[in-house]
Amino acid sequence: MIARRSIFAAGAALALPAAAQPARVMKFVPQTDLTTLDPIWTISNVARNHGYMVWDTLYGTDAQYRIRPQMAEGHTEEDDGRRVTVTLRAGLKFHDGEAVRAQDAVASIKRWARRSPTGQVLLGYLEEISAADDRRIVFRLKRRFPQLIGALGLPSSPVCFIMSERLANTDPFQPVREAVGSGPFKFMHGEHRSGSFAAWERYPGYSPTPDNATGLTAGPKVVHFDRVEWHTIPDAATASAALMSGEIDWFEQMPPEVSTLLERQRQLVVDVMDTLVFPCSMRMNHLQPPFDNPAIRRALLHAVNQEDFVTAIVGPTPARFETGVGFFTPGTPLANDEALGPLKGPRSIEASKRALRDAGYNGEPIRLLGTTDIISTSAMAQVAIDFFRKLDVNLDIALSDWGALVQRRNNRGPVAQGGWSVSCFANSGMDFVNPGTHNSLRSDGQAATPGWPSIPALEALRMQFFDVPELSQQQAIARDIQRVAMQELPYIPLGGYRSLTAHKRSLVDRVKGFAIFWGIKRT
Repeated sequence: MIARRSIFAAGAALALPAAAQPARVMKFVPQTDLTTLDPIWTISNVARNHGYMVWDTLYGTDAQYRIRPQMAEGHTEEDDGRRVTVTLRAGLKFHDGEAVRAQDAVASIKRWARRSPTGQVLLGYLEEISAADDRRIVFRLKRRFPQLIGALGLPSSPVCFIMSERLANTDPFQPVREAVGSGPFKFMHGEHRSGSFAAWERYPGYSPTPDNATGLTAGPKVVHFDRVEWHTIPDAATASAALMSGEIDWFEQMPPEVSTLLERQRQLVVDVMDTLVFPCSMRMNHLQPPFDNPAIRRALLHAVNQEDFVTAIVGPTPARFETGVGFFTPGTPLANDEALGPLKGPRSIEASKRALRDAGYNGEPIRLLGTTDIISTSAMAQVAIDFFRKLDVNLDIALSDWGALVQRRNNRGPVAQGGWSVSCFANSGMDFVNPGTHNSLRSDGQAATPGWPSIPALEALRMQFFDVPELSQQQAIARDIQRVAMQELPYIPLGGYRSLTAHKRSLVDRVKGFAIFWGIKRT
C-alpha cells in the first residue's frame, strides 16, 4: 500500500482500489491522463500505449525496424501482388473468451484505414478486403501495394489494432467505449477513474507469437507483472518525490530540472525513452487567416529557433536534442537536408516582422493552443508564446489540459467562433519515418488532420511514395517532399528531443521505444 504522507497532501491521485492487490504490481505515472480508451479515434501517444496493452496487431516492428508476424501466421502474394492473403495464428482469444476471427480483422482494418494516412491510401488501392474463412484475410488490390504489410505492423498512430467485429463496427469518428482485446493485458473498466487512475491485469489467455524477434512491438510479449497501474500526477515534483520514496516504480516523462535531481539518486535510472528523437512541430490552421496565407507561414521561418523549443523540454545538454531537423525523423532512412536553409541561418525577429508585413499580415487575431499537463507540449507552448509576443502579433492564448486541446483543435471555424490558429506538438519518432505514417504531412484539405493543409503537389509526391518498393526511389521522393514542404509549410519543424524517463534501478529489460509493459521485470 502506498504511504499517505506527502502524496495525498499534495492532492495527487495515488489511492489504491479496495480490492486485494496481486503480488507483482507495476505503479506507473503517465505523461498525461488516459482520456479515451480508443487508440484509433485519436493519435494520442497515451491512447496508443494503452492500446498496445489491450489489443494486438497482425504484424509488429522489431528493434531494426523490420516487420515481423504477431497475430499473423504469415502471408502469401498472388496475381503479381494484387491478391494478398494473411493467415491468423490458431487459438487466438479475446479477453471475453471469444475466438479472434478473420472477420474481426477485416472490420478492424476497415475502421483503422479511415483514420490512418497509410490506410486511406490503401483504400484507394483496394478492390475488396474479405474473410475467406475464420483465419484467412484476403486483400484484392487494383494494383500492387508495396507498403501493405508494413502498414499493418508499424507502431505509428493510429496503429492497426485488431478489435472484435462488434467494437470495430463503431464509426471511426466516434470513440469505442470499451477496451476488450486479445493483447497481453485486460483493462479493468470498473477501476478506471478519469483524471487519476487506470489499471490493467495480465491476461492469462494471451498467445505470444512464436516468432523470435526482439525489440519494440515484435516478438513474444512476455509479461512479468500481474497488474499495471497508471497514477496520473500532473505535478512533476510530486511524481518525482513519489519515485524517490519508492511509492511508484516508473515516471514516464519529466522536465530537465527534475531529471537532474533524479539522476543523483542511486536507486533510480534516468534513460532515454526511445533510440529515436521525438520530432516537434508548430502546426498552423490553414483554413483560417492569417495562416491560410503561405507567405505568412514562411515569414515565421526567419525567427524560429529549433534549439529554443527542444531545450525548453530537455535542457541544454546537446546529447538530448537535435536541431537542423526536417520533415522526417533524424536517423531514419528518409531523413535528409533538402531545402532546410531557412531553418539553419541566423535568426532574426526583425526580419520575420518585415516578412509578415510584406506578406499582408494586418493584425488578425492569432489564437495559440497549448497544454498545461504534458511536459513537451507545455514547454513548447511557453516558448511559442514568447516568440509570437516578440513578433508583436495580435496574440490570444488558450491553455488547457491535453484532453480539452484535442477536442478544441477539431474546430475548423475562425477564432471568433472558438477556432484556433497555431499549436505545438511532439510525436514519437516512428510517426515521422515515412510519408505513410506521417499524419502531419498529409495535405488533402479537410480530410487531413487538424490544421487541414491543402497542398496538391505534396499530396502527389506522397502518393508516388506508395508505388515504389526500392529505398533509393523512396529517398528521392522524400527529398522532393521536403523541398515542397519547406515552401508550403504544412507545419514548421521545431527540432527533436530525446524523451527522458526514470524508473527504479530494480526494473530491468525495458523495451525502448515508448511506455511498453512487456519484457520489463523486477529483479
